[in-house]
Amino acid sequence: MSGVAIVGAAESDLGITGESVLTLQAQAVTRALADAGLVLSDVDGLATCGVSRFSATQVADYLGLRPVWTESTFAGGCAFEMYVARAAQAIEAGQCRTVVISYGSNQRSARSRSLAGVVEEHTPEARFEAPYGPLYPFSYYAMAARRYMHAFGVRREALAEVAVAARDWALLNPRAYRYGTAPLTVRDVLSAPMVSSPLTTADACLVTDGGGAVVLTSLERARDLRRAPVRVLGYGECVTNTSMTAVDDLTVTGAVHSGAAAFARAGLVPGDVDVAQIYDSFTITVLLTLEGLGFCGAGEAGDFVAGGRTGPGGAFPVNTSGGGLSYNHPGQYGLLLLVEAVRQLRGECGDRQVPGAEVALAHGTGGILSAHATVLLGVDR
Repeated sequence: MSGVAIVGAAESDLGITGESVLTLQAQAVTRALADAGLVLSDVDGLATCGVSRFSATQVADYLGLRPVWTESTFAGGCAFEMYVARAAQAIEAGQCRTVVISYGSNQRSARSRSLAGVVEEHTPEARFEAPYGPLYPFSYYAMAARRYMHAFGVRREALAEVAVAARDWALLNPRAYRYGTAPLTVRDVLSAPMVSSPLTTADACLVTDGGGAVVLTSLERARDLRRAPVRVLGYGECVTNTSMTAVDDLTVTGAVHSGAAAFARAGLVPGDVDVAQIYDSFTITVLLTLEGLGFCGAGEAGDFVAGGRTGPGGAFPVNTSGGGLSYNHPGQYGLLLLVEAVRQLRGECGDRQVPGAEVALAHGTGGILSAHATVLLGVDR
């Protein structure tokens, strides 16, 4: 358990914004600092990615910062959970005092998202996978879903339950992209347009603009700031593959290792978690992650999520904002997992608030089940 806490959390504008990436970054950072009762001049550490070749430098320059510690590891959607670990270590080591972790993307407004993906010519996957014309990343997750269903006899409806629960949460969140729409049913998910068998459009995350930021500092200092501190209890990460060619078993992810490390550092077990924010790029991602983190056994996630268990009023709340499936997904969703986890622990979520939440898990997944990072957060007792 570290002596570091998150003291500020905020989103940028979301949805279809028409704003630049740097504008969304600036919105997120300044709002998170205001939430903490801090200002830009308090920041001496910055972690971000997805802006340019030199993302941290670009954002620091735009905001007028001169950080003494930066981090811009690019690991897809789980990068921000990795940044929490790095920031906690840097603060405890005395390298910096106040770290902002931020992200922003205008992919929907800029129409920059493509199912063709980007495969660099010098990589093995350019030779052994690209010739088959997979939709990136859709076809890769569809392969994992098909293998999972075959290996464990899981019915297609089990995946659909994940999307149904996400929509139910989104209907309670005024900032969700799908807020104000109709509830989703299992039948709706199964009958949506097929993209890459067995996954339909309703199994896939949104494509939106958006971003967010969180602010970290020492627990001692955090107790004197505006908001109740949210403690960093534990963290872990694992990188497994960059292509599907290298994967021995598509039903086992690096969440097994990242989760075990996070729970060990925190001195907790899965049963201690009150609310979970799990990367949901696709419905299959959630099922594989639940198993990897130890919430249920191999092949059991379908039964685990059945009957609305992870939705509003369910025994195990998952993705209470509506998740990437129904709330917002700006290309790399991991930062917004942290924002929602913090808000749940501070009791700020209104109709979607999980009563008495004291321990929250945020788990990011990057690439094609390639990189995994888990963070455990808790109230300051």
